[in-house]
Amino acid sequence: MSWRRNVYVIATTSFVGFTGFTLVMPFLPLYFHELGVEDVGEVALWSGLSLGVTPAMTAMLAPFWGRLADRFGRKIMVERSLVSFIVIMAAMAFVTRPWHIFALRALQGFFAGYGALALTMAAESAPRDRTAYAIGIVQTAQRLGPALGPVIGGTVAGLAGLRNAFLITSCFYVVAVVLVFVMYDERSTRPAVEERPQGAISFRSILAFENFILLMGVVFALQFVDRTFGPILPLYVAQLGTPVERVPMVAGILFSLGAASAAVGNQVSWRLLKHVGPRGLIAASAATAAVGATIYLFAPGTAWLLGATPLLGIAMGAATTGAYTAASSVMPPSARGAGFGLLSTASLIGLAMSPVVAGLLGATSIRAVFLLNVVALAIVAGTVSRLMVVAPLVPARTPVPDEV
Repeated sequence: MSWRRNVYVIATTSFVGFTGFTLVMPFLPLYFHELGVEDVGEVALWSGLSLGVTPAMTAMLAPFWGRLADRFGRKIMVERSLVSFIVIMAAMAFVTRPWHIFALRALQGFFAGYGALALTMAAESAPRDRTAYAIGIVQTAQRLGPALGPVIGGTVAGLAGLRNAFLITSCFYVVAVVLVFVMYDERSTRPAVEERPQGAISFRSILAFENFILLMGVVFALQFVDRTFGPILPLYVAQLGTPVERVPMVAGILFSLGAASAAVGNQVSWRLLKHVGPRGLIAASAATAAVGATIYLFAPGTAWLLGATPLLGIAMGAATTGAYTAASSVMPPSARGAGFGLLSTASLIGLAMSPVVAGLLGATSIRAVFLLNVVALAIVAGTVSRLMVVAPLVPARTPVPDEV
């Protein structure tokens, strides 16, 4: 079926794109050293700035790229982003100064935004009763890409060299562009002309859609909780008595188990939505994730973490897909690009804030981070349960546009 092909093409493109986005992380400090930065502190500074500027720029600009996609089509905007990545990644192989890397990473963030557009394209491709399934497939790809990217990047850099690794990454994006250009059929998914407003729908109008601000808060909170584990989990594993030589292996297993179980949650959410609806799914999943975080909080040993991680991951994945699906149902087709862009901004802000907060709290008490997670998830469950308006999962009609 055409819609399935579209969804699988977008999912594959997202996986390739998100993998390429994270390929440089394992060896970027080494690359700065190769560029002549000798001081460890300077290497850390350049690495941190270069890795942080891309999601920061993406968070600011995703809604605006989404609005352009609403006006001119999603496919051409995704192709625009991927082609820019081909050029930028190839250029990184020829830099001679540390600031060149920083500037190119900033440029990469400027032209990014295809993650939100991919979710929009998936939502528009699928029939109404399969929207959650389509979003879940793409979110799974977007989750697994960053999980595998550092591993693949480190391997490629070791085999081909640091500079050549950027050229190989550029080839990844060539494959992604070809997939979208050749195999994605936008003609069957774009809103009919009569459904499109004559002017642009303002961001203020989008925020006024039923449940939308609440769902932005949910997306932010889920991403925030999800990313708190990165800075502290290896330290917590060691604190629970794991021998030092086994800490990397145990932490790696937990990270992989968390990513895999979250992907399962993305996949099963569309079935659960049929029975409990978006409010029930998000509230129940957040409450279940809070139980998993509570086990982390009081765990006496790492065996407890192995049991809590799948519970936490599946619940987080289901809640995330439920939130995006519920948001999609209240957005008219002509505003979905900008709407998903705003959701992406909320997610990226959570991603940026989470490691900082986790690091500061973890310096005092690692268990305090898990306590914060429990509280945040409980607030999400309670707030959604009380404030979210129950509505059918069908697309909203296009409203009369406001002045921008």
